[in-house]
Amino acid sequence: MENRQKFSLYLKLPEMRLFWYFLPLAFAILIIDITYMPMIWFLISAAIFIVLLAILLVNSIRANKLNTEVKIERNELKSIISNFSDGLIAYDRDSRILIFNRAAENIFKVKADGILDKNFSPERAKDSRLAILSMVLYPSLAPLVIRKSDPGVYPQVTDMTFKDPRLELEISTDRIVDPNGNLLGFVKVIHNRTREVELMESKSEFIEVAAHQLRTPLTSINWIFESLEKEKLSDSQKELVDMGNMAAANIIKIVNDLLDVNQIEEGKFGYKLQNTDIVAFIENVLKNIMPFANESGIKLYLKKPEKPLPQVLIDYQKLSIALSNLVANAIKYNIQNGEVVVEAKPIADKPYIQISVKDTGIGIPKEEINKLFTKFFRADNAQKVATNGSGLGLYIVKNIINRHGGEVWAESQLNRGSTFYFTLPTDPSLIPQKEGFGEN
Repeated sequence: MENRQKFSLYLKLPEMRLFWYFLPLAFAILIIDITYMPMIWFLISAAIFIVLLAILLVNSIRANKLNTEVKIERNELKSIISNFSDGLIAYDRDSRILIFNRAAENIFKVKADGILDKNFSPERAKDSRLAILSMVLYPSLAPLVIRKSDPGVYPQVTDMTFKDPRLELEISTDRIVDPNGNLLGFVKVIHNRTREVELMESKSEFIEVAAHQLRTPLTSINWIFESLEKEKLSDSQKELVDMGNMAAANIIKIVNDLLDVNQIEEGKFGYKLQNTDIVAFIENVLKNIMPFANESGIKLYLKKPEKPLPQVLIDYQKLSIALSNLVANAIKYNIQNGEVVVEAKPIADKPYIQISVKDTGIGIPKEEINKLFTKFFRADNAQKVATNGSGLGLYIVKNIINRHGGEVWAESQLNRGSTFYFTLPTDPSLIPQKEGFGEN
């Protein structure tokens, strides 16, 4: 019954018009044939017409079915685009706006009816209502564009900030091409980050105020314990003072790490790059950390390169934080009488220097190694060896290395040791032009 209803419906659809036009013509020809032609030719002609009629009917029904499916898919796509949470703008090579969804209307405070199927030229930026939209479509008009992708590589990702009204936009631009690779136009996906940025700024402001408020009394507590260490105390009292001094120092380090992370995530850590002899730099860092290694009973070595390395552009103080953190971790999570080897060498056929910090320590579980450089993460076995720690150190390391144009990663075998690597470019053009927001 249902199939008969569907068939009846198909017979009534517009795509069946050709079939209905053909049917009377076929009957007219058959009448002529039966009147003037022998029976055998009439039967042959009738058979041919019936076959043609069947083919036409089947093709008409199939074409209608495909057309219906296309209409359904088109409506579904239109619904998806309309309700897409990010702004979506598509335009052809002549800058004629083809798609302008509801989210885009909300971001730019412009109705789609006023700009769809119209060429959008840079001159329209003179209209204050269209100024921000013009800058998004023509980034060269914007006062500041932070590029997050390499030039000429699609999709192009950029950040734009506008003050009046306050808007923080992340814009991804990609090409629209036909199957032959010919450029038809462009599509932009606009993510409104304003609320996210405002929340991050509020969080950062709270952390900064709280950390500053904590640092002053903690410094005083630390000074008190250091003063008590100089007094004549019993063994039990000295032990308590040592524990208090260590606890105060650990808390101060956590507070300082929080302040560093806060500045990194705001893009305000402040880098001053200068040409530096990387081997001399490493020697100085290891010299400062050697007392900690000796106290822990760990041998600390520097494996120098066979040939002199080119100088690199670094922020001496910031990169010292990163390398000191890696070496301190290698000492802290080592075994008794273990060793740490720091090595610097060029990377063959690439404009980079690679620095590695290898230890003979407890290692890192395989399933946790990819989480090492995320905020507040500490491996389970590391927490058993050293209960104190914020889990911020490697996150800071990663952001410092990235700002220098390098990469950082780790290799490890559980209970056999770990090796942390990071690279530094010898070509200044590979270093980011500006400090970006911290990476999670």
